[in-house]
Amino acid sequence: MADYAFANPPYGSDRQPAMNREELVAAYTAAGRHYHNLAHIEDCLAALARVNNLSAAEREILSEAIWWHDVIYDATRTDNEELSAQLAEQHVRSDIRREVGRLIRLTKTHNVEPDDRLGAILISIDLSILGAEPARYDAYAAAIRQEFIHVSDADYRTGRARVLSQFAARPAIFPDPGFAARYDRQARDNIAREIDSLR
Repeated sequence: MADYAFANPPYGSDRQPAMNREELVAAYTAAGRHYHNLAHIEDCLAALARVNNLSAAEREILSEAIWWHDVIYDATRTDNEELSAQLAEQHVRSDIRREVGRLIRLTKTHNVEPDDRLGAILISIDLSILGAEPARYDAYAAAIRQEFIHVSDADYRTGRARVLSQFAARPAIFPDPGFAARYDRQARDNIAREIDSLR
């Protein structure tokens, strides 16, 4: 994804070229995206649609953050979130770009301050796959392995187990209370099962 070029983007009313949805779709359908692809974005947007009590402005900000949060994805890099945030800030409307960029940067650590409602919603949406029914979770886990196919099996098992253990150690995996009520128990079961399979 690091080599993806957005060819001939149309120009918007701001100082930066404006990208359209077709170009974003092209980024998410690039080769090598087994999980961080268009289906992930569609799943996140569907989850957002189920969230109540959002203003139109809040819903727009979250929608833009979802669309852009994985636009740059290269499993060999550690700065995907920062690059995605920077690209979003160059292309979304000027009055929301700072907040959209801030939200995208949260997806690097998935840590959210207690009073950050939009951050809690975005992170909970991004992590909602952890609380999927077992077969779907297992497909997700297999897709993540494919994205890290360049990593040896031993190293992947160690690294993946460490990441999953960090999530399991959190008092709340999902910072939004509604998502926590719906997904936390299943997420913990899924994580425990995958950790067992990595041993």
